[in-house]
Order: sequence, then C-alpha cells, then structure tokens
Amino acid sequence: MDNDLSGPPAGEGPHVPGAGNASPGPVSTSFLSLPERSDEAERLYAHDLADHGFVMNLSRVWAHVPEAHDALFGLLAEMVSVAGLTFRQRGVLVTSTARSRGDSYCSLAWGARLAAAAGDDVAEAVLAAEDAELDATDRALAQWARAVATDPNAITAADVEPLRRAGFDDRQIFAITTFVALRLAFSTVNDALGAQPDRQLVDDAPAVVREGISWGREPAAHPSATS
Repeated sequence: MDNDLSGPPAGEGPHVPGAGNASPGPVSTSFLSLPERSDEAERLYAHDLADHGFVMNLSRVWAHVPEAHDALFGLLAEMVSVAGLTFRQRGVLVTSTARSRGDSYCSLAWGARLAAAAGDDVAEAVLAAEDAELDATDRALAQWARAVATDPNAITAADVEPLRRAGFDDRQIFAITTFVALRLAFSTVNDALGAQPDRQLVDDAPAVVREGISWGREPAAHPSATS
C-alpha cells in the first residue's frame, strides 16, 4: 500500500484543531460510515499499523472497496518501476500534485516524507512552488506534476523537454504522467469523501510542512485509532 505513500499559494498553514486524547474507538472521519469488517479491510488496517502505528483515516474510506485500493496502488507501483523513480522523486511528484489539487492530506504525508528524504528546504520549496530552489531534475518533475494536475490541455511539446533533459525517455515520461494522474484520482476520492488528515501527520510533520500548507481539509481533532 502506498500510504507509506499544485494550486493555492503557501501561507499560514491549515487550521489545526486542538489536540485531545484519542477517542476510545474508531469513529467516522469522512462523509461515509465506517465500513463493514472484512478480511480485506483488516489487511489494509494491519498494513497501516505496521507502517505508521495507526490506521489512516483514508484507509477507512478505501476499506469500503479494498479491491479498488489494491488495483490503484498496484498500477502506481508499476509506474514507479517503469519510470525508475527514486523515493525523493516520488516525493516531489506527489507533493507537487497534492499542492496543485489543494489536497492537505497528501501534502502533509508526502511533504514530511520529502523533508526526511531531501531536506526541509526542498520540501518547503516544493510546497511553495519555488522552483528556483530545486535542482534541475526536481524542478522538471515538480513543474510537470503541476502542469498535469492543473491544465493538461495547456501543455505543449516544449513542456516535455525539461524531463528529457533530466534523463527521462519517452516510456518513463508516460509512466511519470500516469503516476501523477493516478495520484490525482487518489486525492480526488479522499477529498470528495471528506477524509480528514490524521492528527498524527500534523504532529509529526516538520514545521516547514505544517506552516507551508494553507489548503484542503482540516486535520482530525483527535489521533487516529491505533488498533
């Protein structure tokens, strides 16, 4: 599961409700009711617990049809392999895509991962769309993700050239573009169904990430369930 896992300008950061004690059990943190228990849903939750120590709120959305989650992330993994993307490059693409989509959930999750992989300065620059602070490869990926996410019909043949200069061939460029499109689909489902960013993501994110996000849904007021 990829829960290990460009748009409004950066500003003060999302409003973060005050932290409180964890609720005694799972509560709905989206517009949907909690999904029925199933082996497939429990597998999603177990993966979250192993990776994060809590069950992500978005996983309770996708647990209504776990097969859709598996199919989506299976294809994402294939595109990562075809494109030969490093973890840092994935972070640039996902964070730029989430920023463009106005998705606070993936901006928090992947902004923090990008900071850990590439440094706070890179994460801050990607969240602010300040391309001058990025190296040539990061800049090409960030610009491409924003273009695909915001207005793909405005893209011209010349816009592809920075990716080629960064060393990506046409097969890789196809995979990178498909990866961005699939991440947009993932964010769209989460956002449309009201999945609240996990409180733990806010608490664990570097200050430059928390303060660099001024878009999307408010995080949950209480920590996500740890069982």
